[in-house]
Amino acid sequence: MTPTTSLRRQSEKAKRLRELHHQPRAVIFANVWDVTSARVVEEAGFPAVATTSAGIANVLGYPDGQQIHCEEMLDVVARIARSVKVPITADMEGGYSTSPLQMYSTCEKLIESGAVGLNLEDSEDEESKLVDLSLYLEKVKAVRQASDDYRVPLVLNARTDAYWWKGADPKTRMQETVRRANAFREAGADCIFVPGLKDLDDIRLFLRESPGPLNILAGPGVPSIPELEAIGVRRVSIGSGGYRAAIGLMRKLVTQLREQGTSNLIGDNAIPFDEINGLLRRK
Repeated sequence: MTPTTSLRRQSEKAKRLRELHHQPRAVIFANVWDVTSARVVEEAGFPAVATTSAGIANVLGYPDGQQIHCEEMLDVVARIARSVKVPITADMEGGYSTSPLQMYSTCEKLIESGAVGLNLEDSEDEESKLVDLSLYLEKVKAVRQASDDYRVPLVLNARTDAYWWKGADPKTRMQETVRRANAFREAGADCIFVPGLKDLDDIRLFLRESPGPLNILAGPGVPSIPELEAIGVRRVSIGSGGYRAAIGLMRKLVTQLREQGTSNLIGDNAIPFDEINGLLRRK
């Protein structure tokens, strides 16, 4: 396959991914952390795959929070992209960048990996402070510029932590979240991701003040997907939830082995060996 043909196919995947954000039903992402989890998601019939930055970083021995090197993150993203046929979007944390030029370089590498979308967050230092809005908007413009230059229209899921960062004021956090979200949309973001937004009335308020695709992080205390769809949410993801659940099951298993001397959890939960091998053989 020539580079031109490859980019053309990638562009088609990017367009499909964008279209999924404008359907009557929300696009659901069960975020993955390696090739096997990605194949499980694709085999289950999901129309696209999203990665979890925390899951990938942890598997490679790093804590979450841009401690992993960009190249290491994208190496895993590329492996996943080669293993699935559906569009893939990558959680790129803060873009591993402190300038628009670095953000552009990250997007070049992202496109080279085979991904067609990305998450880009606006907080740093473990969500203890928000990135300057003007710098974030310059990063968004760099994403759009790279998309134009390579003719791969990356789908940007712009994440604002204004609602749940450690210094958020409950009285003003919605106002600041809306302010940032609208600025992101105007700069070229395709969807807004607001972690911590759970209450249906608050979600309705946000969508009134910032119309457009909205990503809600699923988890304990979050309304069901049908409830979210009914009020206009068009993207739902689980972040690192799947990875953490898998590690939680592993912890239960080792506890069972040590304290009870049994291994029932393997029989109750494990995918058969041949089935996993089959997933990885099919392309």
